[in-house]
Amino acid sequence: MHTIAMNRLRILMFAPEANPEGVTGALIGYSQAQALARLHDVTLIIRASCEDVMRRHQGAVQSLEVIRLAWLERIYAWIIHRVFKDNYYDQVLQALFYPLAVVLEWQAWRQTRARIKAGDFDVVFRLLPVSTHMPSPFAFFLRNGSVPFVIGPVNGGLPWPAGFRQAKAQNGWACRLRKLYPYLPFARSTYRRAAAIVAGSSHTCEELAAHREKLFFLPENGIERTLCSRSSHGRETGARLELIFVGGLIRWKACDLALRGAVPLLRAQMARFTVVGDGPERNGLEELVKSLGIKNEVLFCGSLIHDEAMDRLRAADVLVFPSVHDFGGGVVFEALSLGVVPVVADFGGPGDIVHPAVGRKVTLTNEADVICQIEQILRCFVQEPDRLHELQQNAVSYARDHLSWDAKAQALTSIMYWALGQGPKPNLPPPKTLQVGSAASCETVRA
Repeated sequence: MHTIAMNRLRILMFAPEANPEGVTGALIGYSQAQALARLHDVTLIIRASCEDVMRRHQGAVQSLEVIRLAWLERIYAWIIHRVFKDNYYDQVLQALFYPLAVVLEWQAWRQTRARIKAGDFDVVFRLLPVSTHMPSPFAFFLRNGSVPFVIGPVNGGLPWPAGFRQAKAQNGWACRLRKLYPYLPFARSTYRRAAAIVAGSSHTCEELAAHREKLFFLPENGIERTLCSRSSHGRETGARLELIFVGGLIRWKACDLALRGAVPLLRAQMARFTVVGDGPERNGLEELVKSLGIKNEVLFCGSLIHDEAMDRLRAADVLVFPSVHDFGGGVVFEALSLGVVPVVADFGGPGDIVHPAVGRKVTLTNEADVICQIEQILRCFVQEPDRLHELQQNAVSYARDHLSWDAKAQALTSIMYWALGQGPKPNLPPPKTLQVGSAASCETVRA
């Protein structure tokens, strides 16, 4: 990705959950803010609950604007802990975040509108929340001003694929509530008034196709360039294939499909499998491993701190991650950066990122067929160790050049300059065509 040499922008960035010690959205907010702040003057809007840690790790961010709504934060903290038992995956809880998001953004506008109108900022950029179904009052409030509003990468609304037990939605009625979102306050103006929209997946690009003239694809997740490394030496002859799954042990992450697909190699003692993560499916997965006769070849590590999880991932050859409902797939980015070849479902975020020169994808047909596809892919890796090594080296280069936070910051910069009328429209790669290297041999089954 080419470096952009233009004047520094003054960016007002809304990412209220940004937190270097958090996960998923919180870490995305912090990491992308730091990367943009290395190029521009960034004022970051955060919640009061994130202030202490952000003050300690402010980094390149020029200044912090803190939203203080203690009474509202206490109410939501009580609901999350008492009612939902800290289960952030619950779709009903996600729906309840709507009023909180609107109030936070409304208060942020109240605190910054005088500076916006005084010309202190060139762009207002909303990075968080990521969900496409979280409207932005900022888009409406800025409608008559000269400061453009940019939003994204947004993601969400991924359908549940048919034919998989793992894809049974948590709350069918909650999913149906999404049909009401377009009628909520600020929902329609968010994308209509935005100067530029960044979509984090191919599915989201399709959902927002009506805005294609100002729509850009850029993955939701990213990685630090310093992570991008892999030994130049391949596997030793006769060494076992080191397989790993990293993620929450919840139904739709489909760790059971990963284990079942590895059974022939595990029984033949041609591979080992490490499972990093915990969740409600763990007991069932441990029983599955026993019933399949592969208990001695599978290690359950439970939840690990991030550094320990990365050490486990770094020691692996292949990430087997056939999640049937994943928007971003941050672990896939991390695997690529470490030269660990991902085997993923051709669906959602991972399906957009992985291509034949760096990994393999399986088609979500049905459970039995997906297991068969994984079996064939893993057997191919055992039979062609040189090809596996080539994929590993390609993965590191691909992650460093295309998936780093710095590369994303460059892309976002080009979008912002276009929105300001100060640069050409960025020619960013469309979904599923972010490719480097040559076409792969031993192709993915039905890929």
